[in-house]
Amino acid sequence: MRGRLVHVGSAVVDYVYRIDALPAPGTEKTASSYARVAGGGFNMMVAASRTGMKVVFGGQLGSGPNGDFLRSAFNAEGISTMTPPSPMMDSGHCVALISSDAERTFVSWPGAESVLSLDMLAPVVVAADDWVFTSGYTLSYPKSRDALTDWIEALPADTPLVLDPTPVITDIPHPILSRILARTTWLSCNTTEAAAIAGPGAVETLASRLLSDHSPKAVGVVIRAGAKGCHVRLADGSAQTIAGFEVAALDTNGAGDTHIGAFVSALARGMPPFAAAHYANAAAAIAVTRHGGSSAPTDHEIQTFLSHGGPQIGLHGQKQEAKRPTA
Repeated sequence: MRGRLVHVGSAVVDYVYRIDALPAPGTEKTASSYARVAGGGFNMMVAASRTGMKVVFGGQLGSGPNGDFLRSAFNAEGISTMTPPSPMMDSGHCVALISSDAERTFVSWPGAESVLSLDMLAPVVVAADDWVFTSGYTLSYPKSRDALTDWIEALPADTPLVLDPTPVITDIPHPILSRILARTTWLSCNTTEAAAIAGPGAVETLASRLLSDHSPKAVGVVIRAGAKGCHVRLADGSAQTIAGFEVAALDTNGAGDTHIGAFVSALARGMPPFAAAHYANAAAAIAVTRHGGSSAPTDHEIQTFLSHGGPQIGLHGQKQEAKRPTA
């Protein structure tokens, strides 16, 4: 395993309500269940940690009950924090409504994770073999994005940077996003986020544009398509569409985070990119069969799942025989 994952993003507390369907305007629903769980960037960190990568957190946690809850969750997963708690704010939270079709709707309230300065980031020391990750959420916050962008641009040139633009990509000012994309080593986004950056087009066209026009220094880009799998394009021009797995989904919350964490962990231990994407597809497939955003499987669980094979679903919906792709 090469180095640590230094996560310079945000973690929040998720308040999760399960309902049969979203209520109509002016009406009320009674949830069938409720849970308070660690969320946000925690889900990606858990996926990397459970698949064998050492993970440290370089963002901000609060000093109130939400921050205490998150620190406890971090400790339980062996994830250490590199910065002291915010003395002024508690960590933020997110209300997640999970409907019976496994889809989710979010309402968030930012807290300490939304405020970063270069002084706050000073304790975040990156070692020679580390990987750095950040997300669109942190880049969208007016009181964190400038300092975080400056800090990222000051990283050593050979430090890999992984970026997940997240659904709030349209809230990131274009100059900030352009600067981060120019420094990105691996970009992982879903099809909607890819189109928001590169414009409309087929997934193959989007991947090519993302590399040539937006992240010219990147090693590769991953465009996730949920249950259908993902498309991976490398800077050398090689590309593969990696089929997903057919499973009965219970909860898609955190599936993208699981995919990214497992993918980075696989890359860090030397797995070729296309094989790492296949591994990440399996991790996400397992995660959606479980309740909760931090439902990422362990490496052993992923290897067992892959060894059993099974039908895969391609990006265009067709079933394919399960097989391990080559790089």
